[in-house]
Amino acid sequence: MTSASDPADRIAELRHQLDDANYRYYVLDDPAIPDAEYDRLLRELEALEGEHPHLLMPDSPSQRVGAVPSGAFASVRHAVPMLSLANAFADEEVADFVRRIEQKLGIDSPRFSVEPKLDGLAISLRYEAGRFVLGATRGDGATGEDVTTNLRTIRAVPMNLRGEGWPDVLEVRGEVYMPIAAFQAYNARMRAEGGKILANPRNGAAGSLRQLDPRITAQRPLAFYAYGVGIVEGGELPESHSATLRQLREWGFPVSAESDVVDGVDGLLGYYRRLGSRRDGLAFDIDGVVYKLDDYAGQAEMGFVSRAPRWAIAHKFPAQEQTTVLEDIDIQIGRTGAATPVARLKPVQVAGVVVTNATLHNADQIARLDVRIGDTVIVRRAGDVIPEIVRVVPEGRQPDAQPWQMPLECPVCGSEIVREEGQAVWRCSGELTCAAQRKEAIRHFAGRRAMDIEGLGDRYIEDLSDLGYVKSVADLYALTLDDLLEMKRRVDERDGSAATATKGGKVATRWAENLLAAIDRSRQSTLERFLFALGIEHVGESTAKALAAWFGDLDLIRRLPWPLFKLVPDVGGEVARSIGHFLDQPGNQQVIDELLARGVAVGDAHPPNPKLRDELGLATLLVDLEIPKITRLRADQLATVARDAQALLDMPEHNFVAAGLPADTAQSFVRWLDDQANARLLVAAGEALQRLDALTPRASVAAVGPLDGQSVVLTGTLAAMTRDEAQARLEALGAKVSGSVSKKTGFVVAGEAAGSKLDKAQALSVPVWDEAKLLGFLAENGQGA
Repeated sequence: MTSASDPADRIAELRHQLDDANYRYYVLDDPAIPDAEYDRLLRELEALEGEHPHLLMPDSPSQRVGAVPSGAFASVRHAVPMLSLANAFADEEVADFVRRIEQKLGIDSPRFSVEPKLDGLAISLRYEAGRFVLGATRGDGATGEDVTTNLRTIRAVPMNLRGEGWPDVLEVRGEVYMPIAAFQAYNARMRAEGGKILANPRNGAAGSLRQLDPRITAQRPLAFYAYGVGIVEGGELPESHSATLRQLREWGFPVSAESDVVDGVDGLLGYYRRLGSRRDGLAFDIDGVVYKLDDYAGQAEMGFVSRAPRWAIAHKFPAQEQTTVLEDIDIQIGRTGAATPVARLKPVQVAGVVVTNATLHNADQIARLDVRIGDTVIVRRAGDVIPEIVRVVPEGRQPDAQPWQMPLECPVCGSEIVREEGQAVWRCSGELTCAAQRKEAIRHFAGRRAMDIEGLGDRYIEDLSDLGYVKSVADLYALTLDDLLEMKRRVDERDGSAATATKGGKVATRWAENLLAAIDRSRQSTLERFLFALGIEHVGESTAKALAAWFGDLDLIRRLPWPLFKLVPDVGGEVARSIGHFLDQPGNQQVIDELLARGVAVGDAHPPNPKLRDELGLATLLVDLEIPKITRLRADQLATVARDAQALLDMPEHNFVAAGLPADTAQSFVRWLDDQANARLLVAAGEALQRLDALTPRASVAAVGPLDGQSVVLTGTLAAMTRDEAQARLEALGAKVSGSVSKKTGFVVAGEAAGSKLDKAQALSVPVWDEAKLLGFLAENGQGA
């Protein structure tokens, strides 16, 4: 920004901007502009005041360190002012700094103590007779705020000094900060709990230390490093800054291991570059390095200017925060279907890198930030992590800016994007057709416990997908020998590999023939394996087995509305909705059709389990639909006045009241029915219920198994069969094989090297069978070898 034609006007404007920024930064802990913008405005003001000294005022921001503290804490007058440091942004400025010291002191290549410039909150700790008695923030440099109680919650701050020889009164200066890993862990926990996340480690440290309730401060992962001293009474310190830091460490203060001693300008710049190259890997945020003349006598001779010592300077790194404009928000679909919002930004250089994109994590984060397309935003890039938006600058918002909403369709495949209740993540439900999820879908489909396509490893999956031979799992069953050999040739060309091995002048084909044979073997599957292989969110082996056992037929399952899946024991609303969303996507249904058309056969179809019959009523359906205020009692009342779901849609409200529903419940039910999506779901579920009723046997087609209803746990290694074989035989006798032991466990089968499950069974007095007893029982009940 250029200066106004009237220097006085521009100086007044700059002072107002900087005063406002100081207030937000020091008093509200809510910065309005990035540090880099503040530094630029301050340097412009200093330059103008230097050109027009008659306009310099004592209360100018160039003559102050910060704003006065708020009235929330008691004020503390610093016995020795906590001044800020002058900033250097270029090597030439550092060289000038050293040259001035050399000329003033008449020495060559002076020795400096060097240390990282932590991005936290400066504090002062007062110790009397070795005990911590007072802690204060820097405030405006002359007066800070009493935060003693909050500082006591930080474990890194010693309450009593160690060792001996400390002065009667010792004031230690340092930085309260938040380690990066702790900051990230805290925010992850807050996102999971729906709490307020912290913008960045610096804001987290400052805001935490200035909480009026110290219990909140105690919950924040704060740390502390000492970097100097203030007043010292009744004792002496070493004659150099570096020696003082070593002494402080002996007295129990944490001092950064990155602190060092170097000589001359070459030593300073070398340290700056070494630490800068390691900046991204440090455990804490830094925005530069600090150079201090090491000799205290030399410091005294150099003295001070109005706002900073002449013997110290901060050499700043490129800013990690900048201001830019949010031009758009796109959705990226991950390999598991997670939909992540990504900000598209007007290009801006942050920390030496041009940034055009930034992560927004999830829809909840966007809502918390209230970020909208067209907003002016502050972007932060720390380390190698993806840049993120820290906050919105409200003053830059356009009047017509609208809150952002998650799109309803996947940008990759067009399937529905859904969000589970209580979860932050949204997902694309087109698992089988979404190109973004293709490789993960194939990997899961071909797994040993799914379709078990032996030899189809990650490398082949990557190549088949990347080169376009397989666009969905169904395409695996259309592959030919020529396809695989051509793929191998193209991979060799792409990777610059040697030509495919030949023998007797012929191209080696055994690998391809073996893979095709494995694919062909997998065409014969069971229903539970096939359902598991589809990769439906929340449908693991256990749920797939239950769906297969209770419904028995793929054609039935794939056409059921989601509420009917809740008829299966242990399938709740979240899992049922996930299955329903998957089956509602035309693309997923098309892939299932293609699999069946290409010879995949599910060979163990059977009628639905007769035990379903007790639940095939309208009342159960109404409860499973999770209609607001419709409890089991209200559902039973509704079922007495309606023969089916369609009849409910045709009834007036007074019929529901006559059935026994309270007036407000009846009104709520009518409002639910008035939603066309709810009405369609009710009718579809009612029709599916009638089809299921027609298919379900009215009497058991087989005798009840001897283990019907019992929970069994397998642990250890069996000699006569695998655990999977044992599980299948036990389930054939009616058992439910579980992975954990409880008081409700019927018995535990313990093989060789049984572990903690055996110990728990014995502690709970649960019966334990050895392998011999299991084999005998299986043989007696027709499940022997």
